Amino acid sequence: MNRYVTAERALRAAAPHELLGAVRRVLVEQYGAESVELLMADYGLTVLQPVSELPYTVEPVSVHSSVVGRAFGAQEPVVESASHGRVRVHLPVSVRGDRLGVLSVTLPEQGRVQDLLGELSDIAEVLGHEVVVAERDTDVYLQARRKDRLTLAAEMQWQLLPGRSCSRPEYELGAQLEPAYAIFGDNFDWSATADHLMLYVTNGMGEGIEASLLTNLAINALRNARRAGLAIDDQAALADQAVYSHYQGRCYLSVLMFDFDLATGCAKVVDAGSPQMLRLRGGTVERVTFEAQLPLGMFEETDYVAQEFRAEPGDRLVFVSDGVHAVADLKGEAYGEIALARAIQATRLLPAAEVPRAVLRELTGHRGRSLPDDDALVVCLDWHGS
Repeated sequence: MNRYVTAERALRAAAPHELLGAVRRVLVEQYGAESVELLMADYGLTVLQPVSELPYTVEPVSVHSSVVGRAFGAQEPVVESASHGRVRVHLPVSVRGDRLGVLSVTLPEQGRVQDLLGELSDIAEVLGHEVVVAERDTDVYLQARRKDRLTLAAEMQWQLLPGRSCSRPEYELGAQLEPAYAIFGDNFDWSATADHLMLYVTNGMGEGIEASLLTNLAINALRNARRAGLAIDDQAALADQAVYSHYQGRCYLSVLMFDFDLATGCAKVVDAGSPQMLRLRGGTVERVTFEAQLPLGMFEETDYVAQEFRAEPGDRLVFVSDGVHAVADLKGEAYGEIALARAIQATRLLPAAEVPRAVLRELTGHRGRSLPDDDALVVCLDWHGS
């Protein structure tokens, strides 16, 4: 444990851009490592990109067809034999369920690796926490995440998001946006306390920077109301006023809002527009509908009424924007509820963090072309209960 404490202290003392150098020095000196790499998951969750010298990226590694990608997907250490009796250990770098990347360490002796996996995994976890903190003060790790250039609208949207996954004993959450490097209006947000989880799924209006500005205004208005302690229906009303005050009804956006009680699974719901929710329960997928209310900002001083919903342990809830359920193939046929239900069934054995990416891959096959006409959002919530 003394070596672990040394590593933890070195990471906490390192400059934000020097985290990889700090963990590399400790692993070389304390564990005899021959090489150390940090690979960050890109925005599209398709590749892992090594953090290196300027421009902070070298040859990426596939998430889907590599040993490193297996460690990222399974969120477990993976041990790989290397030449001359050496071994490579790939350790997931995550923070409270949010998957950031993989720490790959080459060690000289294969026989002692199993005894080190616990310590090395703990070091990778500390590294993940330090990366999240360091991103306030350096662009090194954000640059390493991009295999292509982000549009300005996408840059604004990704900075607005809470993360792409998170987990607690009561639930697991995963979410993904497409096209990852050119997203403009869709958004998701969540926040948890000791006894509540609030989740927002937003379907933006418009394109490019205008759509991103509209979503930024609405999400920050919702957060402002939430942080003031307002109930979920009052949050919707305040955000509605903020959007209408600025756009006077010319622009508006749809949002599906949940306030879950973690002890009971009971939720207050505001359905203000087009995002949809499907539930997988007992092997059956069905769409859950709520009383539709007006989108935020469509009219002045709209009143919103919270409805009731209850999640049961074992439920999987999948939320999608209209860029998923309404997207058409080359013949003009919409993806629709049936195809979406099939995709949810096909991914039922995957963890929540993997489901959005898998559903969006299915959607790409239906669409028949790689680039969508509209942005698409998938959020997956696995409910375990207290």
